[in-house]
Amino acid sequence: MDARLNYLAGPTAGPILKHFMAAGKGFKASALPAATQELVALRVSQINGCAVCVDMHTKDAAAAGETALRLNLVAVWREATVFTEAERAALELAEQGTRVADGAGGVGDEAWARAAEHYDEEQLTALVLLVSFMNAVNRLNIIARQPAGDYQPGQFH
Repeated sequence: MDARLNYLAGPTAGPILKHFMAAGKGFKASALPAATQELVALRVSQINGCAVCVDMHTKDAAAAGETALRLNLVAVWREATVFTEAERAALELAEQGTRVADGAGGVGDEAWARAAEHYDEEQLTALVLLVSFMNAVNRLNIIARQPAGDYQPGQFH
């Protein structure tokens, strides 16, 4: 399977996407815990059906020490006992922020309040930006049908 587009090769898209992806690297330096970042990125990508991002974030999280058990249970986090209350709040916010087109009304006040119990304003800002960033990247990859499976941990960092 080949991608429909090579974004980085184009004279317009290449420079834009280099800046865009560089912005994504900024999350690594944010106050949002790294494990939470990977779990959120993985969950958003699962919801959107972005195979290349699921591949990337599963492998990056595993390389950073995340357990296979937790990675396998991200899709069913509500029923799983392996996530902290803070992680659960972040995953809930991520789901609601991703499913805005499903008629759910965006992020509800209760979900926001649960996240705010565990994360300060800087971390919440990083979380909202990460959810938004992942949704954009997922769409770029899905539209171009970027193939999954060959990603090596840390390849884009």
